[in-house]
Amino acid sequence: MDGPNETQGIRSTEENQTNQHDENPPPPNLLPSSHTLSPAAAGGGGSSSSTMAARIVSRALPFASRSPSPGAALLRSSPMRCPPLSAAAPTASLLSWRGFTPTQEPSRSAPPPPPLPLPPFAGFLAGIRGFRRGRRGQSAAKRAQPQDPIPGPPPPPKESEIELYARVGVDDDMPDDPEVLNIVEILKLNVPMAMKIALDGLLDSNYKTRDTSISDVGRYDKVEVSVLLCNDNFIQNLNKEWRGEDSCTEMLSMSQYIPDLDVPILMLGDIVISVETAARQAEERGHTLLDEVRILVVRGLLRLLGFDHQTSDESAVEMEKEEQLILKSLRWKGKNLAKSVLDLGKRHTETYDGQVTSGLKRAGSLRFYRPKFKYIFCDMDGTLLNSKSQVTARNAEALREARSRGVNVVIATGKARPAVIDALNMVDLSGRTGIVSESSPGIFLQGLLVYGLQGREIYRRNLDQEVCREALLYSLENKVPLVAFSQDRCFSMYDDPLVDSLHYVYHEPKAEIVSSIDQLLGTAEIQKVLFLETPDGISSALRPFWEKAIEGRARVVQAQPDMLELVPPATSKGDGVKILLDHLCISPDEVMAIGDGENDIEMLQLASLGVALANGSERTKAVANIIGATNDEDGVAQAIYNYAF
Repeated sequence: MDGPNETQGIRSTEENQTNQHDENPPPPNLLPSSHTLSPAAAGGGGSSSSTMAARIVSRALPFASRSPSPGAALLRSSPMRCPPLSAAAPTASLLSWRGFTPTQEPSRSAPPPPPLPLPPFAGFLAGIRGFRRGRRGQSAAKRAQPQDPIPGPPPPPKESEIELYARVGVDDDMPDDPEVLNIVEILKLNVPMAMKIALDGLLDSNYKTRDTSISDVGRYDKVEVSVLLCNDNFIQNLNKEWRGEDSCTEMLSMSQYIPDLDVPILMLGDIVISVETAARQAEERGHTLLDEVRILVVRGLLRLLGFDHQTSDESAVEMEKEEQLILKSLRWKGKNLAKSVLDLGKRHTETYDGQVTSGLKRAGSLRFYRPKFKYIFCDMDGTLLNSKSQVTARNAEALREARSRGVNVVIATGKARPAVIDALNMVDLSGRTGIVSESSPGIFLQGLLVYGLQGREIYRRNLDQEVCREALLYSLENKVPLVAFSQDRCFSMYDDPLVDSLHYVYHEPKAEIVSSIDQLLGTAEIQKVLFLETPDGISSALRPFWEKAIEGRARVVQAQPDMLELVPPATSKGDGVKILLDHLCISPDEVMAIGDGENDIEMLQLASLGVALANGSERTKAVANIIGATNDEDGVAQAIYNYAF
């Protein structure tokens, strides 16, 4: 059995104690609650008659639990009792976990706790090395006793105990992922078991390549190890800080052992595991994340005990042999160490303790990251839409993952709302289960229409009618196609292929042709007008003319090289974002914004993190915090994966 199945995880874990002292051998297929090491196995040398045997007891540290239950471990917890260390001793592991609260040492005069029942998962350790030998010796001694025993010499002094401590924690930046939290609970039990078997075998086997600095385990009262589960970002920063390598590895093992330090505690060190990388490898190798984490725990323990598969072919063979022996003893799934490296060679580069992974997060990885922002405001044309006015599969996947991790995605665009719904409907992101619908918040028509909760209109700003009349006359006289936007409708004075392209290419509502300017202005309130012209025609003639003609009455906005828009003065997409944030009671500090055009400048400046795509205007990129990839390189997805979590 893998262990408990609780999903109520805790950040810092208790460590479990098996400390039964019954004199009868356990029933078949049950786990012994303690294991008596021979003096040789304990590293003390000599015979059992002259040297006290050392018993390893698995115990849990009393970390504070975030759940109301007293802890998910199946075995009894005991407070940590650590004698003061000398001044030269390291005071703590280099890693820390939230919630660690050591409890006071219990009184030595307190009555002993009642005997514990054998845990239900205990059957598979009956055949561990040394256990059968030790139990047979005790049973034979009992059978040799006569019916009426003759008083003999006084009993030997009570054997010492080597207590195994396994601190298991989760990095603060990791979200409360149920699977990871469940693995933490299982590791509370599993890590001391693996420690027990690994320490049992230190002197049972004669490996030529192992560093034997750690051998005399019998002189210690306690053996400690720390296990931290983290994501790729954490372990990459750790590699950079401690090894000077900007790489992400599956696992790091960092020794805390000081050979000449005379203290009763053997601090093996820290095992840091990226569950993000472990999840990818588990998928590639066809087993579960728990299986992969167990393998990495065993591998990390062996490295702390002096094994190193990278020094030579012989060392790799010896480490693999010991790893497989431990995994087989625990009946955990494993895989050939050399084969594991070979399997991932095409995708990863092998380093000190694992394989380097790509720095770019991919689909499924956001589960291992805590969101940095509550809201992402995203532009459409030139940003979420590529040069073909389509939402790519990878961009859509990133938006779904962000939403599934609790991040609200809000569209902020110059488009009409029906155009956004139509474009996102092609990738199943519209409607009540998507990111845009008629009942969702959004910012449209360059911030001139803002919808709040339940899709209720909370702001509208119309273009001055005289400016509209002048623009419509200019369109008719100069044969420059123009489209007038009125909420969810579009109007034009005549048919033109460029006008049709707004509908067929850019998803805007199909323009309704009106017969006169008075008819149009009497039919609808206009929020903005949009001229369609070549980029050269706009930059050389159209823009200079209208910037001067409407000064003080309206303003010019250019989101696309071949489009020029006239909007009301003192308005912007950023103003629309601010109005919506006030409506939602959200601070700009909780917002990330992604855009490309000049109409996105105020929005990027308002947000806590503004990302301008590489295809954006120079003015926009100048105000952005980050310059991302282009809209044809899934720039939105890369921004979400790299900066939103």
